[in-house]
Amino acid sequence: MSISICFDFGNTRLKAAIFDDNELAGVRILENWETSTVQALLEEWNPQKTILSSVIHHPKEIETLLAKNSQFHLLGPNSKINFTTPVGKPATIGADRLALVAGAVDIFPLQHNLIISLGTCITYNFVNKSHEFIGGSISPGMQMRFKAMHEQTALLPLIEASNEFTLVGYDTKTNLLSGVILGISAEIDGIIDLYEQKYGNFNVLLTGGDICYFVPHLKKRIFADQNLIYKGLYAICKKNN
Repeated sequence: MSISICFDFGNTRLKAAIFDDNELAGVRILENWETSTVQALLEEWNPQKTILSSVIHHPKEIETLLAKNSQFHLLGPNSKINFTTPVGKPATIGADRLALVAGAVDIFPLQHNLIISLGTCITYNFVNKSHEFIGGSISPGMQMRFKAMHEQTALLPLIEASNEFTLVGYDTKTNLLSGVILGISAEIDGIIDLYEQKYGNFNVLLTGGDICYFVPHLKKRIFADQNLIYKGLYAICKKNN
């Protein structure tokens, strides 16, 4: 039995995915980034390998702790990955996007893949069948849009996401839900249309914490995988450890 833990420190949540050999054994949400929290997880699973993907300014003590207790790799521009990055400034590619693309290439090799991640921001990431990550785009995520409308107006409330709304909103809340959720859904379908015009056939992989709000409204054929980033981190972990 070989245990690996893949840590994903995002803008909204701190997560850890545990792999037993090649199988995903579970995903944990960490309450904080205290070393005691990470230490408890290490003691519970005793991993041989760990990897950290972070898009925040995490305490460096976390890296020291992981390196002391396992074969540790910090995901970054110098990591060995299963694709190339022929973009203008490869060092600026976020660790989360590297992991997402690695997951897509690992699952669908030698194919065009468009990976759409619905989190704090929405990222569109295109990797071609030659395993070249050629870039994509970034737009505001669902919660960011809700907060912007609340904070930049005098009367609009901050609402919680829900799929209980109609196309034609009948009160303030349902107007906001319809505008944001259906607006993002139309954006996603429209972006896929543009990629189809340029590249023809490709896989569309949808992932991220907010996918449950959008899958029912999309017209395009997609492959929804909540755990894609963890699968990508695990692929990179194996390649670098």
